[in-house]
Amino acid sequence: MTLEVEMFIKRNILYIRFNGELDQNNVEKIRKKVIDLIVKYNIRYLVFNFKNLNFMDSSGIGFIIGRYNYLKKINGSIILCSMNEQIKRIVMLSGLQKICTIKKDEDDVNAYLGVA
Repeated sequence: MTLEVEMFIKRNILYIRFNGELDQNNVEKIRKKVIDLIVKYNIRYLVFNFKNLNFMDSSGIGFIIGRYNYLKKINGSIILCSMNEQIKRIVMLSGLQKICTIKKDEDDVNAYLGVA
């Protein structure tokens, strides 16, 4: 299955909504675009919305960790939201919850970050 990615920016927050499967083939396609946007728009927060994500493999986990390491240097952070049970299990087993903030949905994220 393919991956559709919707990205938009509010202030210094980059929202990324996934639809499909986040695997090695798809990670390569979005890695550079995400870094370019972070640099160009001085992004401090990355919000990954997993509402329509069906699958994520180790390269998806590595992609998130890589963005975390990049943002940590500029006192930024990553927020994960709208996870189904399968994605939640992958996040917990991989330990991503130790380095990422977990929120229920984008409304919860916006309240947490103080964005209307």
